[in-house]
Amino acid sequence: QLAGLAVIAFGLWLRFGGPMAEFATDKKSPELFFMGLYVLVGAGAIMSAVGFFGCCGAARESQCLIGTFFACLLVIFAGEVTAGVFAFIGKKVAIQEAQKIYEDAYEDYVKNPVGKVNSTIYRYHVALQCCGKGNVEQQTGLPCPENIQLPKASNCLAEIQNVIDTQLRLVGIVGIAIASITIFGMIFSMVLCCTIRNMREMI
Repeated sequence: QLAGLAVIAFGLWLRFGGPMAEFATDKKSPELFFMGLYVLVGAGAIMSAVGFFGCCGAARESQCLIGTFFACLLVIFAGEVTAGVFAFIGKKVAIQEAQKIYEDAYEDYVKNPVGKVNSTIYRYHVALQCCGKGNVEQQTGLPCPENIQLPKASNCLAEIQNVIDTQLRLVGIVGIAIASITIFGMIFSMVLCCTIRNMREMI
């Protein structure tokens, strides 16, 4: 249950608290990236729920409940593998989608550098701690955050790639860790189920 809550908290942080949350507030968003996060959060929610079956099954020595616990863990494991596939296969597409969102906001700002467009591109710059697309001449008039080092932090497209790479690496690490816990849970539940059955046969 604790592992499931940790996965939910991690997934929600990446979705709503990390730099990528700014892209989710736009009309367009990198769908594959967020789809992987939703699968991860769903797997965490199921993990927290099935802890009940495991506890009750062990306490009551019920083969039915322990079998249900095993089946739920199997579903969770499949969900984690799915999230890993999305993270691995969809990384390049997610990067391209996020970069396209920034480029669209950048072009909108160039055409009309006032009002809501100004606020949108400034949010991106603050979240990513960058300014512009790498061309120093293009930074003139851009709403850049204070205390950032230019031109080192001038390429937001490269920063988007770095952010998604880092966050997908975190998703992969968490997925591997939870998958390991899930495998051990399935092994222990089957061992316990077989032990209960053998004890009842002896009686």
